[in-house]
Amino acid sequence: MLADTIARQGNWLFRWRSYVLLGFIPLGIYAISYPEPIEALFGDVADYAWEIGCILIAFMGLGIRAMVVGQTPAGTSGRNTHGQVAEVLNTTGLYSVTRNPLYLGNAVIYMAIALFTQSGLFVLVMGLFLVIYLERIIAAEEAFLAQKFGTPYREWTERTPVFLPDFSLWRPASLPFSLRNVLKREYSGFFAIIAAVTLIDYAHEAFGEGETLLGLTWAAFFLAGAVIYVTLRGLKKHSRVLHVEGR
Repeated sequence: MLADTIARQGNWLFRWRSYVLLGFIPLGIYAISYPEPIEALFGDVADYAWEIGCILIAFMGLGIRAMVVGQTPAGTSGRNTHGQVAEVLNTTGLYSVTRNPLYLGNAVIYMAIALFTQSGLFVLVMGLFLVIYLERIIAAEEAFLAQKFGTPYREWTERTPVFLPDFSLWRPASLPFSLRNVLKREYSGFFAIIAAVTLIDYAHEAFGEGETLLGLTWAAFFLAGAVIYVTLRGLKKHSRVLHVEGR
């Protein structure tokens, strides 16, 4: 059956999702090997505004993830890659308005990074890829959850949109928000956004305009992100400061 094939493909993509996006490297190099078109057409101010807007959108996507992670218990699927995990069925908080808030957050981040490249081709390919990619991963996850939770899961899917949220359905989360849990689980995504936009901007300047030195603002932005990343990683690996019981 087609549904079974899509689910199998989704399970494969889920397991290797950390590496799938590496396939975008050749197209990404092509996209950033030219001067920034917005700067060339509209000047520095417009270029800065575009870049800041894209960064804010990317962090909005991370904020969606943070809102989910901060209110969900342990034993749920997050950044694991070995297989689907779900000890409880989440139906409150953002899960009350969309069945896939984490994937929604990821999609917002990926599209923001694509827009940051200022390449229409890269944005188009990324958008098409996300449609195919997320369709398959979601199909695999839904098959797993339907088998594990049965009727309660099916009733939830009947009233909750698969992707785009319907905020009229909002129900408060069953657990209080935990900032420590967010810091423990999302620090790598935070730094990945900073590293990606810094690299893209540097590549635009180096390949397109011959500027081989990273600007002071970008250097400070990257360094601040790196310090936060190293600090949070150290706290996670070598202390229990970020530990929250049951999360």
